[in-house]
Amino acid sequence: MKISVMSSSLQDTASYAVELAHNLGADQAEAGVSYNEGLSVTVRLGELESVERQRDRGLGVTVYTDGRKGSASTSDLSSKAIQEVVAKAVSISRFTNQDKFAGLADADLMATTPSDLDLYHPWDLDVEAAEALALRSENAARGLDARIKNSEGATVSTGGEFRVYANSHGFCNGYATTSHSLSCSVVADNSDSLERDYWYTVSRFPDGLDRPEQVGERAAERALGRLGARQLTTQVVPVLFPAELARGLFGHLIAAIRGSTQYQRASFLLNARGEQLFPEFVDIEEDPLIPRGLASAAFDAEGVGTNRRMLVEKGVLKGYVLSSYSARRLGEPTTANAGGVHNLVVRPTINEINDLITDAGEVFVVRELLGQGVNIVTGDYSRGAAGFWMKDGEIQYPVNEVTIAGNLRELFQGIQAIGAYIDFRGTTRCGSVLVEGLTVAGQ
Repeated sequence: MKISVMSSSLQDTASYAVELAHNLGADQAEAGVSYNEGLSVTVRLGELESVERQRDRGLGVTVYTDGRKGSASTSDLSSKAIQEVVAKAVSISRFTNQDKFAGLADADLMATTPSDLDLYHPWDLDVEAAEALALRSENAARGLDARIKNSEGATVSTGGEFRVYANSHGFCNGYATTSHSLSCSVVADNSDSLERDYWYTVSRFPDGLDRPEQVGERAAERALGRLGARQLTTQVVPVLFPAELARGLFGHLIAAIRGSTQYQRASFLLNARGEQLFPEFVDIEEDPLIPRGLASAAFDAEGVGTNRRMLVEKGVLKGYVLSSYSARRLGEPTTANAGGVHNLVVRPTINEINDLITDAGEVFVVRELLGQGVNIVTGDYSRGAAGFWMKDGEIQYPVNEVTIAGNLRELFQGIQAIGAYIDFRGTTRCGSVLVEGLTVAGQ
């Protein structure tokens, strides 16, 4: 896979689309071009189940004429198709309403010398080699314990992408990325119940993945740990969100401080900048410039150069997450977040969170969250859950069919500690989070 060699042709395509839009009378224009390809191989119960090869390309064009916006897209990158899609975008712009906030990000904000963040590490992997890796993972899971009676399979995936963004400010740049992963999911059976669980590893570069056997064994251990689950009586207890689930809590924070929810007045954190949202020991940084990071980017989806910044400092919200459009609606500068947040880093507050769990007495440890019961307008939080009941630092028994309920404002304020074991597998990097006094509703 040599996606990086396509840089020149994709940049030419994006520049050509912008030039065509200008020639057709657009005041401003922008174009995004992408090409990606990948391989995914799944085995199940010791046999090859599926092989998927994927190859996609696309062009999206947006034009602005007298404050009117028009957009169109195509997967055909021929000259004729580009001409047609640009003409379509210009035509659409003649029929849309004027919006004084619409338009490109300011020209002086463009990333003039974007950093190389080392995001492209192709994996020369054929189907047979991928199958062998997946089999190693599934075999390790199935061989760990006789109670692992079934498997939902193990999958090895590898892929790469090249994206280019160009606009009528003269900006035209792009970069290649890769993503590789291995996952395994198995079913445990002890005659009284069936329980499924999984594990996975993901990285920009192949050597960053966990060994297949580690992934399989972890999936099996998690499934076995859920056997014999009980229900709880409804009570208010400390709740521990492990690292892989804790990042979702901070995802709710981002949803509430996104520019669109702010100007639409649809957030429980409306105008919350400067407020003490968390305890003083909580610091959250956005760092787009982490080499090999899964959400690293030297510029955002509008070409604006990215920079590190504190989003929460000593528990106080320092700013919002803004594109150029939402920034104009709020009368503020863009924060280079068109397209999303780049590597949210939640700093740990304690080395050994298990010590705090022991001191807390009884704790509900979440293993799985179910449903989408989060209301960003009110902050109300209600999620189905399964996990473990712990007492004095020791697991007592697995738990299922409960609901965790509260309000996100109270939840944020109730954070007691953030652990030092960081989960690097997503766009948010954080450790386990212990929250005081949430309602766990059961029988």
